[in-house]
Amino acid sequence: MARKLRFLPHSPTLVSITNRTVQRRYILRPDPVLNDRFLGLLGKFQRIHEVQVVMISVLSNHFHALLVFRDAHQQSNFMRDLQSGFSREVNRLAHWRGPVFERRFEATVVTQEDKAQVERLKYILSNGVKEDLVEKVLEWPGVNTAAALLQGKSLKGHWIDRTQQYAARNRGEDASDERFAVEETVTLSPLPCWAHLSSERYRERIEALVEEVEAEAALARRRSGSRVLGVKAILAQDPQTRPDRLAHSPAPRVHAATKAARKMFYEIYAEFVNAFRIASEALRRGNRDAPFPAGSFPPAMPFVVG
Repeated sequence: MARKLRFLPHSPTLVSITNRTVQRRYILRPDPVLNDRFLGLLGKFQRIHEVQVVMISVLSNHFHALLVFRDAHQQSNFMRDLQSGFSREVNRLAHWRGPVFERRFEATVVTQEDKAQVERLKYILSNGVKEDLVEKVLEWPGVNTAAALLQGKSLKGHWIDRTQQYAARNRGEDASDERFAVEETVTLSPLPCWAHLSSERYRERIEALVEEVEAEAALARRRSGSRVLGVKAILAQDPQTRPDRLAHSPAPRVHAATKAARKMFYEIYAEFVNAFRIASEALRRGNRDAPFPAGSFPPAMPFVVG
C-alpha cells in the first residue's frame, strides 16, 4: 500500500507522532542508560531542528510524542535523525540487530480546537497507566515528560560522539562512552491552546489531567478485577520478547474534537492530494516544472517550501 502523503495544513501545526517496534518487541524496555540516550538525542535534534516538544512518552514497544512543526520538511528531518540515532543506541544496548521500528512513523495532525489538543495530551499522559502497567503516571520508569511538567524538573540526557570515539579507538586511546558523552537539555513548550497560561496555572491543568487518568484507570481495574504489572516486572522483561496478542488499528489522519473540524481538514487534504496527483502525472510526462503544492515532497525532487 502506498504511503500517505505528508501534509501539515498550516504553520505551525501540532502533530501527534507514534511509532512501534518491530513485531512489538520490548526492545525499548526502560533502562537508565537507554532513557539517558533517548533524552540526549531528543535534546540534540530539538536544538538542531528547532522543534517544539510538548510531551513524550516511551513505552517498551512504542512511543508517543506531541510536537509542533513549521512544516513537513522540518518534521521529516527531525524524525529521521531522532529515530536513526536512537535505533543505533537501541541496537547496542538491547543486543538487537536490524530495524528497530516497523515503519517510518505515524504523524497525525491535531486541530487547533482546545478539546482536541487537551484530549491528545491526556492520552499520552495516560500511557503506562491505561495499559495497567503502573498505577501512577510518575511511576513509569521509562522516558516520560510528565515529571518535568508536574515537578518542574529539567530533562537532561547524553548522546555519544561516536565519530570521535571511533577515532580515539583507532589511536589506541580511551574510547569509553563516558569520555565522549555530550550533555543535552530537552526544553518543553506548552500545549498551544494553553500557551497563554502562567506556568503555575499550566502545571495545575496538567495535575488535573493526571488525576483524571489515574482515577479512570483505577475504576476500570475495579470493574475488571485486573491488577497492574508493576515496575519490577516491567524491568525484568526480556527486551526481545514480543507480546502474545498484537492490536492493529489504522492511525487517523487528524485528531479533531468536532465533525465540522474533521470535515474541514479532509476537504483541505483532498485538495492537496488532488494537486499533488495532477503534478505527478505531469512530471511522469516529462514536465519537470510541474507545479507541486506547497508543503509537499515531489518524487526525487526538493521539498516545496510554502
